[in-house]
Amino acid sequence: MIESYLRNFEDFSANGGMFAPKSMRALRLSAITRFEQLGFPTTRNEDWHFTSVSPIVEGQFAAVAVPVAAVGTIDVSAWSFGADCHTLVFVNGVYNAALSASATLPDGVRVLPMRDAFDAMPTLVEDHLGKIASFDAHSFTALNTAFIEHGAVVHVPAGVELVRPIHLLYLGNSAAANRVVQPRNLIVVGTHAKATIIESYAGIGDGTYFTNTVTEVSLGEGATLTHLKLQRESVNAFHVGTLDARQARDSHFFSFSFATGAALSRTNTYTELRGEGCGATLNGLYLGNRDQVIDHQTRIEHVEPNCYSRELYKGILDGAAHGVFNGKVYVHPEAQKTDGKQTNNTLLLSERAQIDTKPQLEIFADDVKCTHGATVGRLDETSLFYMKSRGINARMARELLTYAFAADVLETIEQVDVREGLEAATLVRYTEH
Repeated sequence: MIESYLRNFEDFSANGGMFAPKSMRALRLSAITRFEQLGFPTTRNEDWHFTSVSPIVEGQFAAVAVPVAAVGTIDVSAWSFGADCHTLVFVNGVYNAALSASATLPDGVRVLPMRDAFDAMPTLVEDHLGKIASFDAHSFTALNTAFIEHGAVVHVPAGVELVRPIHLLYLGNSAAANRVVQPRNLIVVGTHAKATIIESYAGIGDGTYFTNTVTEVSLGEGATLTHLKLQRESVNAFHVGTLDARQARDSHFFSFSFATGAALSRTNTYTELRGEGCGATLNGLYLGNRDQVIDHQTRIEHVEPNCYSRELYKGILDGAAHGVFNGKVYVHPEAQKTDGKQTNNTLLLSERAQIDTKPQLEIFADDVKCTHGATVGRLDETSLFYMKSRGINARMARELLTYAFAADVLETIEQVDVREGLEAATLVRYTEH
């Protein structure tokens, strides 16, 4: 089933897809070759044991650009978080300047569409793009790399602190039907710089399309990045997203994944703590209903000593939804004094909902403090009884307990407008039925 992608790559190359520098052209060729060798993953692959990508493979989505003229008028306010955000809007993968919104940025900060960045920041792009997210063992990353063209590049230079977030908003509509959209993002945060970046994927209508996205993150010494990924695709869409970060000494990385859309979604979040004193916090909330499949995989790799990591992922599954959490903390022999904690909690609201959870520790150092655990349960009957005895009807009691379960992890988001927006989205989802 990969033949159509190989033909698409030939057409892509012949029709100007090789506009990038020679190094990028070589990277693309290496990636499509590796994709051909790997093929799509199956459930025999340990990392995909609980999730079948057959619907994506059988969909045979075309890796060709969506005509810009098919975009039409779009109201982006439903997915925006404050007028002061510097927002780049992409419709069906292609940058749309008319829908984007500029905000005042500190001197030296660059936020550009990928195509423009090749010319405006060639050295930065060449130094980082394709150097962080490896495609050697990852089919979807290889496929995305082969078609690098659209996406965003963000550079926050040393010592600069952004007050307001940068928002990368990717919208899909009916014009993307039966096609694959493959955004590629590069985020470089310099020494002692600080930034917040929101990466959103949302569907307009109920179109069937496939989003395959990769984001690479480089954090300099003492840098701090808050990265919020919000996946609210169409109910008939498919989404595979990979975020891969590299952290230098004393850097701090906070990642939050909110996943509620798509028929099938997979979110990979990886980070390597490559310097002493690093910290990584990976949190997430997934909300599933009907027959949705929502899969999260995380990997925190402790390479150097005296670093910490924290993970808290929570899920709420209703209907016949299937959730997957596969998290790994890997501690190298040199990474003494590692302090790591990993937790996955899932709430099942129906008899048909299910979760496969696999928190893992691989430790090759002897002076560490690492824990992991998972819980799966239903709404507490005692609490329900107590609330109903106080005059709260059964539906309201269920909604309040469900929201309270989610609020615990949502409260870790420092950006008030984003947190309140996601709280509202969670409340709406569990008061509709």
